[in-house]
Amino acid sequence: MGFNMSEEKQEIKEYAEGWITEKKGTDIPLFLKIAYVVISLGCVAYLYVYMHGEVNHSERGVLVRLLNETTTSMSTATTMMYIVIALAAIYVVALLVFAYSKFHED
Repeated sequence: MGFNMSEEKQEIKEYAEGWITEKKGTDIPLFLKIAYVVISLGCVAYLYVYMHGEVNHSERGVLVRLLNETTTSMSTATTMMYIVIALAAIYVVALLVFAYSKFHED
């Protein structure tokens, strides 16, 4: 039952000048992978749902609808929002591919 220092010593990697440390060969935890999915898809859904503002709100919904009606290039704004949503979706896919890919030490 002796304490063997060589068995307990593991190589540690440092990031951000030592502010973040981890054991070499450590994979991303499962809860963090799930959080990536939930948070990123929630952000993309938020962009889609509120792309024209909160038009159904009981107090400011009327003002948001009036603003949407008075803007002259609404189709251009909608197209731009779809482009932003597409870019966000591409980022989400890249993030998930990175998070769920097999870990390898470089």
